[in-house]
Amino acid sequence: MAGSTVSGIGSNIDTQAIVKSLVDAERVPKQTQINTQSLKATTTLSSIGKIQAALDAFRSALTTMNTNTTFTGLTGSSSDEKVATMTAGNGAATGSFKLVVTQLASASKLSTKTFAGGASSVVNSGTTPKTLTISQSGKNYDLSVPAGATLQQVRDSINSQFSTSGLSANILTDSTGSRLVLTSTTMGVGSDLTLSGNSGIDTGFTVVETPKNAKYTIDGSISLESKSNTIEEAVSGVTIKLQSVSSKDSTTGNYNPVTIAVSTNNTVMKSGVKGFIDTYNALVKAISAETKVTIGQDGNPIAGALTGDASMRTLVSSIRNELNAMAGGGTLKSLAQFGISTDSTSGLLTMDDKKWDKAVATNSADINSIFTGDNGLLKRLTKATDDYAKSSTGTLAERSKSLSDTLTDLAKQQASLDERMTLLTTSLTSKYTAMDSLVAKLRAQSDSIMTTLNALNNPKDK
Repeated sequence: MAGSTVSGIGSNIDTQAIVKSLVDAERVPKQTQINTQSLKATTTLSSIGKIQAALDAFRSALTTMNTNTTFTGLTGSSSDEKVATMTAGNGAATGSFKLVVTQLASASKLSTKTFAGGASSVVNSGTTPKTLTISQSGKNYDLSVPAGATLQQVRDSINSQFSTSGLSANILTDSTGSRLVLTSTTMGVGSDLTLSGNSGIDTGFTVVETPKNAKYTIDGSISLESKSNTIEEAVSGVTIKLQSVSSKDSTTGNYNPVTIAVSTNNTVMKSGVKGFIDTYNALVKAISAETKVTIGQDGNPIAGALTGDASMRTLVSSIRNELNAMAGGGTLKSLAQFGISTDSTSGLLTMDDKKWDKAVATNSADINSIFTGDNGLLKRLTKATDDYAKSSTGTLAERSKSLSDTLTDLAKQQASLDERMTLLTTSLTSKYTAMDSLVAKLRAQSDSIMTTLNALNNPKDK
């Protein structure tokens, strides 16, 4: 028959069980406190982290929206994107103009002399390193050419060392041999490449292409030039990318102009506003997930980690106050007038498409006025959340630090408790072992005395 383990051989008492019970009785109150506080701090820290991430994403989206044409509804178009493409940015205004491209900007390109041995030709047959200097726009790029270096190795060195400076090299090979062709991403007059040094590669090079400026006219004005095929300064708020020279009329020989237009597109504007709504709702959902009370399977309410948290209420209140404030210099000054409302239960934004379409048909410019500018909704929301989002001194950052400090302190308390319980276990075990030994001795003495008494009471037969 199975029986319980008896650790006290002398006393027949389970001293291990007694020691464990005494240690557990000492440990449980403090352990329960540590566990409860650790769970609460960990859960709260996780919730703060989720809200911090959602707030950072929200603010990043606000910045992006404030630096593009999201709420102007402006869109750019080109009648011939093979010649030029365009995009409208901040400062652009509706309108169109005629563009004629007569020359594209190009980069400098030069070729070394031909090496009959091909790409594996040794360009430095000496015993010491030599230098190849590539110069452009007053800046020198010095390349060390080791002894025995081949044309291919020189090409690879140029591409690995100077690619970030816009320089690149290739090898062209034909029946006469190979030559190194050097070019640059820097375009325009004055960006010529030249070679110098004592490497031997620098002698006998030829200019393959001289750098040129792009040449174009806008609305028949005098000829304009640009060192790049990306033009940003010609028309306010408009970026034009030149793709090719304009075609010519087969009859007159005149260049065919490309129509570049900036127009208002309400579909683009609506998409931008819906993007704001989605961004706003994502933040509200993140906060709600950590603050709401849910009902468990047993029907009892379960509070979120931040349920009733004062700082969360203040954050939400600050955001909603800015959302509901009147702004802009147009006839319509609130989002509600464009059919954008807040759900009374969830706090999420929704859009009434019919009301939006009706309002934007006559007051589309008011949307941009509401959202952008120094007093626009985007900047006000950013300012309203500044105190919460600062990386080191913000409300959320400081709370995260405080919770992390709490967890560190609880870890120290746990280590101290474990050490104290180990010492208590050792002490109690020692005492009960001593007790057991004493009982064993007493029993041995008792048995000896009883044996003697029994012998006296039972004299031997004569």
